[in-house]
Amino acid sequence: MTDTRPTADCHTLWGGALSLYSGKVRAYLIKKGIRYREFYTGHPEFQSRVRPIVRLTVTPIVETPDGAVLQDSTEIIDALERALPTPSMIPATPVQRVIARLLDAYGTEHLLLPAMHYRWAEPHRSAQLPFLQAEFGRIAYLGPDRQARNAAGATMMGYFGNLLPSIGGTPETAPAIEAAYLDLLECLDLHFQQVPYLLGGHPSIADFGFMAPLYAHLGRDPEPARLMSLRAPNVKRWIERMNLAAIADAEYPDLPPAFPDDDQLPPTLEPVLALLFRDWTPELLANAARYESWLREQPAVAAGLPVSVSSRRLVHPTLGPIEYPLRDCTIRRNSAPQTLWHFEQAAALARALDDDARQRLDALLDRVGGQTAMRLQLSRPIVRRDHQLVVGEADDAAAAPENLPRTAP
Repeated sequence: MTDTRPTADCHTLWGGALSLYSGKVRAYLIKKGIRYREFYTGHPEFQSRVRPIVRLTVTPIVETPDGAVLQDSTEIIDALERALPTPSMIPATPVQRVIARLLDAYGTEHLLLPAMHYRWAEPHRSAQLPFLQAEFGRIAYLGPDRQARNAAGATMMGYFGNLLPSIGGTPETAPAIEAAYLDLLECLDLHFQQVPYLLGGHPSIADFGFMAPLYAHLGRDPEPARLMSLRAPNVKRWIERMNLAAIADAEYPDLPPAFPDDDQLPPTLEPVLALLFRDWTPELLANAARYESWLREQPAVAAGLPVSVSSRRLVHPTLGPIEYPLRDCTIRRNSAPQTLWHFEQAAALARALDDDARQRLDALLDRVGGQTAMRLQLSRPIVRRDHQLVVGEADDAAAAPENLPRTAP
């Protein structure tokens, strides 16, 4: 059987075509020009060699030629950016960097709900059932027997298909989920008529964050892919572009393949940001309120305490139920501390801005309704150590008491 270990000039990606977060990392590797081979977790070497290191059956995981084993899509990208700084996929200028991190977190975390909805909610699930069986079968079964592959896929679907209610997907919330997603598609379609990437002429971590939901689930599953092709063809073209190694695109011959000068942002990005803050802010506040309540419930909060109500290592730990408004309905779901960790990547950069950049970011936030969200700061930071979320050192966060959420909205 093929040796899956990385070679001197080639990384190993443990992923899958149907995997949401693998789509994010794969697009990064392609645009970055990093050679890689992709394998699925059904390969025996994953269980024997890789899983004992991470202690989770999860994708994506990247193994580097120097022996590192990286897990979590954002940590993978950050680690590879440090090791291979050019071409940079993170803007160097301050406001662009904040917005890139913000968009990465929003795409990776908040857009998980519409992605899962269009895969698993009825009638979408039934309409694409043969496709889903085959795709999940590819992960679980590596042999030539199609019937065995589909049976393996059906078994996996029994688990993943039941997760939708835990993140707020129900028949009652479906209209609001779809309305918010269609509004986003329209804004993105107008944006990609003007520029090839979210920040302009060069891909960034913002684009990779959006590839997480928009590729495997919303751009590849048959039902939402058809919807995207007919409602937002520029978004569909952006997905194709993100899986091509070239950065410059012939559709934009007069646009330099670079981030905009002078720390500027494309004007067509502002409606996207306005939707981001409109729909994500209540979720962020509810998650933060649950985290602060959980901290107060602990007899002692030492650094390194796992941020979870479970004693088991989990890919997506929770601290209990939350609820928040989305459009004209109420989302009831498990809290997601991972969302807070990810959002902090942008919020910490924003707090560190100098006066000039701070003024420019504040003016932007005033225009797009982002001040409430960007003032959010936790009393104790959430950090990732040993492939799980834990409470950080108290000195790592200097939160003003008035900024700490105490009750869920």
